[in-house]
Amino acid sequence: MKKWLRVKYPKFLLLILTIVAAYFLFAERGYIHLDEILLPLGYFGTFISGALFAYGFTAAPATAMLLVLAKGQNIFLAAIAGGLGALVGDMIIFSLIRHSFNDEIEKLSKEKFMLFLKRKSGSRFRKYVAPAIAGLVIASPLPDEIGVSMVAALKSFSRARFMVISFVLNTTGIFVVLLAGSLI
Repeated sequence: MKKWLRVKYPKFLLLILTIVAAYFLFAERGYIHLDEILLPLGYFGTFISGALFAYGFTAAPATAMLLVLAKGQNIFLAAIAGGLGALVGDMIIFSLIRHSFNDEIEKLSKEKFMLFLKRKSGSRFRKYVAPAIAGLVIASPLPDEIGVSMVAALKSFSRARFMVISFVLNTTGIFVVLLAGSLI
């Protein structure tokens, strides 16, 4: 293969390209109206909306669905159902990043820029600040892929610890969305 055609990080490139492609697909508003499918499903529809809330390219339609679903549901139960759905979505991302992208994460960590960041940031940053930033991203309607990738790259984060944090943060974020939906 020609040298200029070789991609150093093909999995990360593919991930970025799928997010960009999905954005353009969903930005046109030509997709099926999710409310017609999810409203009759009750809390299971909220669970599905929560799972969609975890992915960057479906976060906006999922947030809109949660706003709509808030009118006809107990927002506390709906937040738990949505939080469980988001946890499932985040665990898929976590497993994919931690296992499938492990080779590229290792290679990326040896790049000059990453070594520079590691030297300049210190262990406190990696131990406390990076997970805090990741948590804010996970709790918000921003793409969870960013926050989950940050956490998955940290070897000190166990799967069980991530599950608890993901559930609490997503449930809180979804509760805020549902609360806003119930007040509108």
